[in-house]
Amino acid sequence: MITTEHSVVTRSDLGFLLAKATQRWNELLADEFARAGFAEVRPSYGSVLLPLYEEDGLRISELARRARLSKQTLTTLIRRLERAGLVERRDDPSDGRAALIFLTERSQGFKPVAEVALQTLDVLVRKRLGAEQLTSLKDALRELTELSRPADC
Repeated sequence: MITTEHSVVTRSDLGFLLAKATQRWNELLADEFARAGFAEVRPSYGSVLLPLYEEDGLRISELARRARLSKQTLTTLIRRLERAGLVERRDDPSDGRAALIFLTERSQGFKPVAEVALQTLDVLVRKRLGAEQLTSLKDALRELTELSRPADC
């Protein structure tokens, strides 16, 4: 069991800071998307769109793995993207029970907008932190995505 002498339940808690930084990042992204005429694209859609931009036509199970989300959560998210006209399901020719998720023409048109928005935010962060600290931050965040709980905690 981990014990501390001081309270960690404060706004300086790592989890709180990560959540608030993500929240602010997403607000800025949403503003950039809306300004470019894609107000229907929510930052959370990146969990589906980014893997599909890397490789279009993935099964939900593979998308879930790449997005690090449950299949149930991803299914709900995919329904939202379908309603927004950003993805479509097609039967998997190799397995009649499965479906493949593909980008639509609308989401293909959104890709350059997303690239510009991300580059814009990257510039803001680089100005705020500096290039070296930005690189270190990205490395640290990659490490945190692989965090697991040790058996002795």
